[in-house]
Amino acid sequence: MANTYTKIDIQLVFAVKGRQSLIHKSWKEELNKYITGIVQTQGHKMLIVNGMPDHIHIFIGYNHNQLISDLVEEIKTSSNKFIKTQGFCPQHFSWQNGYGAFSYGRSQRNTVIRYIENQEEHHRKKTFKAEYIKLLEKFEVEYILRAAKFCAWHKAQVGGVMPQSRKSHAHDLTACGINMTICLIF
Repeated sequence: MANTYTKIDIQLVFAVKGRQSLIHKSWKEELNKYITGIVQTQGHKMLIVNGMPDHIHIFIGYNHNQLISDLVEEIKTSSNKFIKTQGFCPQHFSWQNGYGAFSYGRSQRNTVIRYIENQEEHHRKKTFKAEYIKLLEKFEVEYILRAAKFCAWHKAQVGGVMPQSRKSHAHDLTACGINMTICLIF
């Protein structure tokens, strides 16, 4: 077979730096339209984009010709510049490092779209932190909830020696028999 065919739907989730509530209702739609333009210019199909003041969900029909990490970097960099040049946010705006990327089958598409459409309703009952942890658990992604709290336990276990970097921290945790895939700091 000489051709390549794919049909992959991906939900991207990422937060405003420090999870500050900086995305205001008065310009949220303009931001969503701008992000839609970025996604489509990169050859992906925008299914829906929506979020809350402190985070965003982007659900796309993924084009395999671009790495997900490159797409997320383009969305974050370009939308950050857009927010600044439009003067939307009086405070310093930037996206938090990292993101979640979750794949779905075609039969799940409408359910995910409805979920993202109804973000305000969902967040009356659930925080972003709880929502994100639920996604990680649903997709069986291993994580450590709060590095700072865990570090105190880890420090006691290894005789008071604290690692100097997250990279060495991940290594030290693995040496203790803990498989660390993602370190979430909320």
